[in-house]
Amino acid sequence: MNYMRSSLFAVLSIALALPMGLQAGDPARGQELSAACSACHGNDGNSTNPEWPKLAGQHADYIHKQLMDYKSGRRENALMAGQVANLDEQDMRDLGAFYARQEIEPGTADEAVAERGERIYRGGIPASDVAACTACHGPTGQGNPAAMFPVVAGQHAKYNADQLRYFRSEQRANDNGRMMRNLAARMSDADIRAVTEYMAGLRAE
Repeated sequence: MNYMRSSLFAVLSIALALPMGLQAGDPARGQELSAACSACHGNDGNSTNPEWPKLAGQHADYIHKQLMDYKSGRRENALMAGQVANLDEQDMRDLGAFYARQEIEPGTADEAVAERGERIYRGGIPASDVAACTACHGPTGQGNPAAMFPVVAGQHAKYNADQLRYFRSEQRANDNGRMMRNLAARMSDADIRAVTEYMAGLRAE
């Protein structure tokens, strides 16, 4: 009986948390919608072009937020603006649910800089007042879905490096509380390359 009450409470909590008229993401419908995304992100969310992110295994709510930000203009990208133009919020939730269920293909790190990258990821850059990445993204790069911190493990190093440079230049500004902009502003190109190479080789234990 207690289990039934807990399950019912969990379902009601999810329902009440969603805006009126919206339902929790449907991965089956998301898979249908993903056909338009597959040219860049792959059939299962594992892109082969390092300039485009892997979406497989990413938190559903994070994907939903990014798609909403593209549509509102809070995150600017001409290609993505066109892609989301005809999507409604339920479509975005369904896409997030689909990609969250896919398994990310592991990446590899450039060993020439990965050791330095690990030091930054785990210990930050104290001299530059850069916090450790583990504080938000966790020791294995799995992020924190409740806080909307994304999975970074296995992501293309080039994509992550581009995003850090965009935050640094404020070309990207959809981070809450300027968290990423403030950190990236204190990172050099060498810092960014090292830590993103290390993240590319991270995987869940």
